[in-house]
Amino acid sequence: MCPMIHRPSLHISDYDYPLPESKIAQYPAQRRQNAQLLVSANSTLADTKFSQIAHYLPPNALLVRNNTRVIHARLQFAKPTGAAIQVFCLEPQLPVSDIPQAMQQQATCVWKCLIGNAKKWKSGTLQLPVEINSVSCILSATLLGQQDETFSIRFHWQPEQFCFAQIIESAGNVPLPPYIHRPAEHHDSQRYQTVFADHDGSVAAPTAGLHFTRSLFRQLTAKNIKTANITLHVGAGTFKPVAANNIQHHQMHPEQVIIDKKLLQALLAAPSAVIAVGTTSVRALESLYWLGIKYLKTGQMPNTVAQWEPYQTPVAATDAKIVLQALLQFLLANKEPQLRFSTQVIILPGYRFRIINGMVTNFHQPKSTLLLLISAFLGPQWKTIYEHALQTNYRFLSYGDACLFLP
Repeated sequence: MCPMIHRPSLHISDYDYPLPESKIAQYPAQRRQNAQLLVSANSTLADTKFSQIAHYLPPNALLVRNNTRVIHARLQFAKPTGAAIQVFCLEPQLPVSDIPQAMQQQATCVWKCLIGNAKKWKSGTLQLPVEINSVSCILSATLLGQQDETFSIRFHWQPEQFCFAQIIESAGNVPLPPYIHRPAEHHDSQRYQTVFADHDGSVAAPTAGLHFTRSLFRQLTAKNIKTANITLHVGAGTFKPVAANNIQHHQMHPEQVIIDKKLLQALLAAPSAVIAVGTTSVRALESLYWLGIKYLKTGQMPNTVAQWEPYQTPVAATDAKIVLQALLQFLLANKEPQLRFSTQVIILPGYRFRIINGMVTNFHQPKSTLLLLISAFLGPQWKTIYEHALQTNYRFLSYGDACLFLP
């Protein structure tokens, strides 16, 4: 066993770069696969279109994509006085905290939320008319309490036969990121969603996946590049800036992960590189390794992977295939279809990747945990890549262009 590794210490100011507002994409590319693609492989850079990604992926690669679906998490209420109150749904609290179950609740539920213009809403119930399949409904929101910057809100609605997924889809708006300085428009409902989105629960899109089309996946299949799905429901914490200069003092927000037998089998069968589509897929896959390490150590399947676990867990260099096989055997022996857990894992420079061999991703904000993850994979070369992108008119952040990073 190797000695315990202590919590890493680094200064977030070392992961800054100048990002002009003009470089932040306010709208997506006209067609998904027409975004630019910057490829970094074998220490060389290539500029191309995303539609050409199949030419750069390793033969027989396995693409792992996050099939979470973005919910219409922004709800716009109005007080009788006319004051606008925006409610941003973050995560369910009651009667269940499990996102898939919470989306199927009928009649009432409680969510942790952010509130815009909170000073105007101290108590009472707000109402919002909703129409679902030509049926008129009323969605009510009651403020229950506050903890730090978040609020507990009880939602209830009439008629009661609709589930919360139907209510929020009809009543809410697309939760565009805070750096997109415009209201959500009709096209955002389709473009801020991947074509493979399947499971309701995210309040932000896994944006690397936005560039793929069904026709592009057919091209990849023809080249024997396989795909597999993972589910990580992206929380608003993905936009949370690192306020502390030393990363030791930054708290990661937990996010729910769902992994089924098919993914474990695909990973075990992968003859070549495992390429994660997006940083959410990277975190979910790497968290899977540490979930398996805990299981092998204790004999009990854990339900969380803590933020600093990879850096504080004494562990031999256990092969990823051994870990994945153990997790698959657990599912088979217990006749369970899925692994469900939450992860707070933070991936920092110095981290050794256990599952992935490459990633597709967008360009990320300065001084963000996502940029730290990129730096962990690329090393100091991230600065050269980002400088090149800035000088050659790549578009940045959620609706921007893409990168393919290979060793």
